[in-house]
Amino acid sequence: MINHTMLVAFASPISDDDLARFTADIEKPMRATGLVESFAVRRHIAVPGEEAIPAFIATAVLQFGVADVAALGALFAAPGIEEVIDTWQREHPYRVAWVNHEALAG
Repeated sequence: MINHTMLVAFASPISDDDLARFTADIEKPMRATGLVESFAVRRHIAVPGEEAIPAFIATAVLQFGVADVAALGALFAAPGIEEVIDTWQREHPYRVAWVNHEALAG
């Protein structure tokens, strides 16, 4: 299995309800491909003083698991995903970093 792990950092604070809506909107077209074997999302747990550190601090982490590299490539072309991204970028601008990797623990 290959994991596509996304770190999403919203430009402004986002409510739990909006974050849940964002993740559901992202998840829907990805799952519609029929290739997603697992999906998880978690909100970042902040620690005091971290905002002073010059680092990319994500709002949340999303992880999609797929069978192989071909399935991973298909996720990037999921029908409807561009519209979801465009809508959310207009409503709540965000940046994304990601890594594609095998499981971290066995």
